[in-house]
Amino acid sequence: MADVGLPAIVTILTTLAEVAEPMSENAPLKGIFTPNIVPLDAQGEINEAELRRYVDWLIERGVHGLYPNGSTGEFTRFTAEERRRIIEIIADHAGDRVPILAGAAEANTRETIRACEHYHDLGVRAVAIVAPFYYKLSPAGVYAYFKEIADNSPIDVTLYNIPMFASPIDVPTVQRLAEECPRVAAIKDSSGDLPHMMRMISAVRPVRPDFAFLTGWDAALLPMILLGCDGGTNATSGVVPEITRKLYDLTTSMQLDEARELQYRLLTLFDAMILSSEFPEGFRAALRLRGINTGCGRQPQSDVQQAALGTLSDQLQCLLAGEGFTEEPVGGCPVGDSVDPDQVARIVRTVVGELKKQGIN
Repeated sequence: MADVGLPAIVTILTTLAEVAEPMSENAPLKGIFTPNIVPLDAQGEINEAELRRYVDWLIERGVHGLYPNGSTGEFTRFTAEERRRIIEIIADHAGDRVPILAGAAEANTRETIRACEHYHDLGVRAVAIVAPFYYKLSPAGVYAYFKEIADNSPIDVTLYNIPMFASPIDVPTVQRLAEECPRVAAIKDSSGDLPHMMRMISAVRPVRPDFAFLTGWDAALLPMILLGCDGGTNATSGVVPEITRKLYDLTTSMQLDEARELQYRLLTLFDAMILSSEFPEGFRAALRLRGINTGCGRQPQSDVQQAALGTLSDQLQCLLAGEGFTEEPVGGCPVGDSVDPDQVARIVRTVVGELKKQGIN
């Protein structure tokens, strides 16, 4: 079988991803929405002044929007009142500068709907709600959960699919909710599953061209955008917003050689932050190196974990120094390229293979 050239792939994927004009008065979610770490003070309480400074820092560096109370924001480690306060602070400080996608997942539909009402009053653009967690539900149960919320929410709802932590949202459920619930306006998918994303786009876009698709998996941001994603909610954007914004701009403008090289570099940093410590401590450590006083997280760390974080900080400092964001640590950095140039290429080959299965070649 003859190889498919990159220009042909781009043409195919771009055609597949074409989006019609939005159906509602609110424009579809688009771009990089940053899941932010919540800075804490010495007592482990929300450091409001530093959170406000962090919001300015992110906006100044080009993020398209903010995504508080997500996994990176450790929403399960705050009380319901604290989660509301986090959104109040960010909404007040961001103003009209960027839209806000507010995490609104609570323990049950009643509390989640109350959160939707409160965040609507604060003027946020939309809410993101994770599928039911702890209790594993069937697709019918997942549908009923989101249907009740969507029918009673005054604000647009983004489905949040993160199957490693919560009940998965399958394609038929996404399609049914998109068809029946005007308030269900988007999905954030953190599975990193390219074929799953393709199947969702293929099923939903014909019936809801205004429906937005966001990827939460940083390692595949470039191919996900090529598939037709409108953007991402990527934890690395909270540490290196300049890189994720540039990667988005390069990819959407089809400057793919530069975008691919940048994706490799982002992958190295992402792997270091997510694989070398318990999430999101690696991101917290990297953000401190960029001058944000994050404080310590609320999850207690053993002596062994704290020592490992110290080692990780040196590694992260070398990676950030390589991007020009900080100085090298004392003693310098090792010489060598740890990037695997085949990893993103393998992802692209997977995309092409799935397209061929669908008869697009």
